[in-house]
Amino acid sequence: MRTYPPDVTAYTADEQSPPDTRTPAAFLWWLVRRQGQVVALNVVFGLFWFLPAAVSPYLLGQAIDHGILPGDTVATVRWAALLALAITTGVVSGVAMHTAAVTSWLMALYGTTKLVTRKAVQMGHVLARRTPTGEVLSVASSDSDTFGAACEVFARAVAAFIAFLLVAGLVLSTSVKLGLVVLIAAPLLVGAASPLLRPLQRAQALERTRSGELTGMATDIVAGLRILRGIGGERTFGNNYADQSQKVRAAGVSAGSWQAGVDAVGTLLSGLLLVVLTWLGTRELVEGRLTLGELVSFFGYAVFMVWPIQTFFEFFQKWVQALVSAGKTIAVLGQRPPWHAPETGEARTELPRDAEIRDATSGFVARPGRFTVVVSALPDDSAALADRIGRYLATDTEPVSEDVAEDGLKGRAARDARSARAARRAAIAARDLAEASRDCGVTIGGVDLARVPMEAIRSRILLSDAGSQLFAGTLQEALDPHGRATREQAEQALRVANAEDVYDALPGGWQGLIDERGRGLSGGQRQRVVLARALLADADILVLVEPTSAVDAHTEARIATRLADHRRGRTTIVTTVSPLLLHEADEIAFLDGGKVIATGSHAELIATLPAYRRVVARGMEEGL
Repeated sequence: MRTYPPDVTAYTADEQSPPDTRTPAAFLWWLVRRQGQVVALNVVFGLFWFLPAAVSPYLLGQAIDHGILPGDTVATVRWAALLALAITTGVVSGVAMHTAAVTSWLMALYGTTKLVTRKAVQMGHVLARRTPTGEVLSVASSDSDTFGAACEVFARAVAAFIAFLLVAGLVLSTSVKLGLVVLIAAPLLVGAASPLLRPLQRAQALERTRSGELTGMATDIVAGLRILRGIGGERTFGNNYADQSQKVRAAGVSAGSWQAGVDAVGTLLSGLLLVVLTWLGTRELVEGRLTLGELVSFFGYAVFMVWPIQTFFEFFQKWVQALVSAGKTIAVLGQRPPWHAPETGEARTELPRDAEIRDATSGFVARPGRFTVVVSALPDDSAALADRIGRYLATDTEPVSEDVAEDGLKGRAARDARSARAARRAAIAARDLAEASRDCGVTIGGVDLARVPMEAIRSRILLSDAGSQLFAGTLQEALDPHGRATREQAEQALRVANAEDVYDALPGGWQGLIDERGRGLSGGQRQRVVLARALLADADILVLVEPTSAVDAHTEARIATRLADHRRGRTTIVTTVSPLLLHEADEIAFLDGGKVIATGSHAELIATLPAYRRVVARGMEEGL
């Protein structure tokens, strides 16, 4: 039985048990079933943890009635030994239950994190079109922890229920009247708190929504910190973050108040049950229907009953909170990538090698083994061309935030808001599916990319643009995350990207640590490390979008010469207006209005095309 790290095969070719994302409750039950063996062990250990407290009153009563009162030392020792054995069993079982509970918690927590990670890999850039980044991060962090707590308390609640039935049986065997009080009162006590659960769920949902929005704001601020400083926007965004923090605080206070109400009701009603049982037991003793030992046992039973009832309250609280988190989680995991398996046929499953690339939308042509540069009067047109070649959908949609429209809404208004949100997300998904299903107009050797499996496209075509990020880790991991390259190859990629200074500046060289998103690097250094990573992948077709926009002219000149030499004989497409890269191009395609209006060398286009001269001159001014 594998427990940790949890084995997650969802959203892979080896997928065995995909998450049930039909409803929040279905997802939670899938989580519990997925760790069924651990949950079963937790129930068993929990039962033996509860049993000593459940049977100890009975053993103590028997010791009093059959040992102490009659003066029978042997009987007293025998019942005392049984009581000691029960207590020892409880101690050992408590340790084992705690171990199983932590295991269950970790499996749910890290299993959910891995699910979100695999879903993000499966969806790729499409995920950001549908769900805010902050929402995805919240699911992978805070919600996953909530699921761990829910799985742990589920097993404990089952064990508490079994122990409760055992004690109820003991009470019934001693006094039918008291046994009936226990069996009838306990469900009523639990049900008495149910009116508080709905407002508690609503308050927790609001807190979770505002927390997700706050995480998204933090992510956006960190991603654009350099730009914010450049335009003096730190104070504005800081104030917005502070305002949202206060909303999260207010929502947390509201949720905490309802939580306190549920806890108070549980404690009050459990205490009332204890008082009632004690009073009834005393009357039974006075009337001669109970012995002294049985009365002592009833006191013990009454005290014990508080324990499982409070466990039931805890279960309902955490399960309600988990349902809120599950609703957010299935909104992420329930999405489906728009890419579909192409129809059968050899020409549809493999891209030709050393073939011409054509884009029907713009008329762009890239011949195999050539260093082709795309120049555009509008950078968005050349970026769109690069996206089409890389088979990326256009980034022209805003993700649908979870429950933004539900802030403060209740009843039908909240349901209508949820329906509207689901409809917006479904509309984006339908648009993505329609765009991914039709021919994209980009062909390689006459084969449209829409008819090729996405895995084949990603293995042959590499697109590196300004959105490419660096993850936290060593320099070696940043350049070669899969560990496939030799040191010589990595050093060559660094040299071509003119990023040797990054290696020299990091303590530890290849094992030097880089912060998330490369925060410890300058903009130019980060861009050059990203370029080195793209070069090290050694793709058959490499598409680079403005690879030198953040470096100075001297560095750019070295990169231009080395890049052209390094990629010689392999298809390379670069979008840029830098004259230094244009001089190295085998061929240049000039876009105007999204269409190729001229092709040729840099010298030819400079001499014959005024529009090209204006764009290149502007590029020279921007590079100064």
